[in-house]
Amino acid sequence: MKVRYLFLVLVISALLLGSCAPTAPETPEEVEEPEVVEEPEEVEEPEEVEEPEEVEEPAAEAIELRFTYYADGIEADVMQPLLDKFTAENPGITVVLDVVPYQTIDEQLPVQVEAGEGPDLARVTNFAAYKGKLLDLRTLVSNPDYYENNFAEPILAALEYGGFPDALTVTGPYVNKTLFDQAGIEIPGEGTTWDEWTDLTKQVAEATGTEYAIGIDRTGHRIAGPAMSMGATLIDENGNFTIDTPGFRAFAEMLKSWHEDDLTPDELWLTGDSMNNCVDWFKPANMVMCMSGSWQINGLATDIGDAFDWVVVPNPTGDGGSTGVAGGSAVVAFGDTEYPEEVAKLMEFLFAKENYAAFSASTLALPAQIEVAASGVEFNTDNPSVLGALSGFTAEVPKLQNQAVALNPHPYAFAYYRNSAGRIAQYLAGELTLDEMVENLQDDIDQAIAETGQ
Repeated sequence: MKVRYLFLVLVISALLLGSCAPTAPETPEEVEEPEVVEEPEEVEEPEEVEEPEEVEEPAAEAIELRFTYYADGIEADVMQPLLDKFTAENPGITVVLDVVPYQTIDEQLPVQVEAGEGPDLARVTNFAAYKGKLLDLRTLVSNPDYYENNFAEPILAALEYGGFPDALTVTGPYVNKTLFDQAGIEIPGEGTTWDEWTDLTKQVAEATGTEYAIGIDRTGHRIAGPAMSMGATLIDENGNFTIDTPGFRAFAEMLKSWHEDDLTPDELWLTGDSMNNCVDWFKPANMVMCMSGSWQINGLATDIGDAFDWVVVPNPTGDGGSTGVAGGSAVVAFGDTEYPEEVAKLMEFLFAKENYAAFSASTLALPAQIEVAASGVEFNTDNPSVLGALSGFTAEVPKLQNQAVALNPHPYAFAYYRNSAGRIAQYLAGELTLDEMVENLQDDIDQAIAETGQ
């Protein structure tokens, strides 16, 4: 600005000086043509430099997690919307829910995991089968304290902190109340023995023309509660399985008497080598009393509807008191997953209070998550039989023996579960004496433990 101003001053000064100079006499001179001032060459505008095209970032690789899952009832139907919710909140991660029979979980999944061909996560019951194979969630979840404080420490330890129990289950008996009412016999309460229940259900079956009086699921898990109630110590002070106890023998003999007196269907225990459930006879009202567990509640509500009234009664009493067996399934994450952070994120999503409570409410499962249990669950039902059953099983929890809680997460539980039903069936069929059954079952368990190298 100053330079331009000085230039103007000089130009004006020069003009003023020129106008003040004396006028020279005019000499006619040839007036020269003014020089043609050449126009400055047009300066070409610099070519517009094209902006480099924006290079698109390569799309992030879509991550797919495989979730192997078994269901007793509607669990898979409830789980799928939760997984959809997780996917919506976490674009780029999809979860494939592979629903399989329980037999696949029990027999094939451990082999697949051992061979490095397992899924990213799964729903399981045999915790010991995956020892050293699970992902330590404490190092990956955003709030490890929340995880550790909201599940029972013995269960987390049994899972090596690689999963969480998705439900608490308790074994106990279901009774057809309508049949008792029709027979004019009152349903007894706490303190009733197995002998008394056997006699009562026989009376009801005869009075109502019902085919079978009583039954129990074909599994060592369900046998354990009655045996403990009769005084069996299945797990000794050293943590070893001990089959040869008076209580175990007593219930085996009672089960045999049910078969001999045609109180229970032979097909339940003597047909096939897989687990059969007494609810298959209970649902169509062909059995008065069925010893099963809390995981059957939803299926009973759906399949029975308003056909008849049913209730959960206290576990029968014996020399060992009144106890069912605690248990339940767990969702576990496998250590060889390619996506540990994403798997941990999904696990944390599933055990968060809101989502865990939603699962419990819809599956009608007793919650094993402490915060959810303390807050209470608004179960998605107005069925009085269901609400009564949930209340009945909840009342069984404080009565559980220590060994009844320790059984399911016990590292050798698989050895007992896998061998007990078959040996007991041989005894019921007359292929083995009681002594032979007890001896052979103990040998089976000891051998199965020895094969693990533990």
